[in-house]
Amino acid sequence: MPVYNGARYLDGAIRSVLQQEYCEWELICVDDGSTDGSDAIIVGHAVADSRIRHLSNGRNLGLPASLNRGFAEARGKLHSWTSDDNILRPNMLAELVERLERDPDIGVVYAGYSVIDDAENILRYIPPRPMEDRWYGNPVGAAFLYRQDVTEKLGGYDETLFGAEDYDYWMRAAHHFQMKPVDTDLYLYRRHERSLTDQRSEEIRKLVSSVLVRELEHVDDKALRAKALVQRILSNWYHFDVNLLGKAFAYHPATVLKASPQLTVDLARAIWHRIGR
Repeated sequence: MPVYNGARYLDGAIRSVLQQEYCEWELICVDDGSTDGSDAIIVGHAVADSRIRHLSNGRNLGLPASLNRGFAEARGKLHSWTSDDNILRPNMLAELVERLERDPDIGVVYAGYSVIDDAENILRYIPPRPMEDRWYGNPVGAAFLYRQDVTEKLGGYDETLFGAEDYDYWMRAAHHFQMKPVDTDLYLYRRHERSLTDQRSEEIRKLVSSVLVRELEHVDDKALRAKALVQRILSNWYHFDVNLLGKAFAYHPATVLKASPQLTVDLARAIWHRIGR
């Protein structure tokens, strides 16, 4: 659990691990230079339960670096991570451990999750998507468990992709491991004004696009390449990406022309918005 100024929700996040039906776990909390008292909360839990370990970066290094430090210290054969503002449902580890034990050929299992607001009201359920959909977004989501072999093979999270490190990780994992979705709600993902996704949305979007473009180079189907880029563009007109449009057209013009009515509308909206600002 990487922690950075997460005191507001941290106790609940840690308690959700303590309340797991599956008890053979260790929780490594990596404090990433917090200044809000998060450190004291972690220490308090670590003193009370020896399964909780406290590490401190001393200064803010960012999420991917904190993940890499935590996994370098991990002693378990199965790995996962969670955020300091989210909540594991009590059966999450038990369900995912059982899935991996049932099928030794699976390297990664991932489940559905519910989005909650600041007051923990459930807003919607997000089912897991098949890995075949990875060209159109991150299929893995927020609830997952994977083998130590995955950590060792991939060599950690890319520290240059802060905000897109998870999408990059799963895309790389798909080259080497079977990844299985479990359509069960096992996690509560909190959206609030201070969440990383909301604070750095534009920068993260660019990083995710760069990962997608890189991975599409491994795909022989040029129509699929173009479709993935077109869907990426259409997913948010506010950040209409002309460069991606050019790449898509170069891959497969017919795919772009088929989507041209909606692309034209979205481009016009983006231009109008920028002129009006």
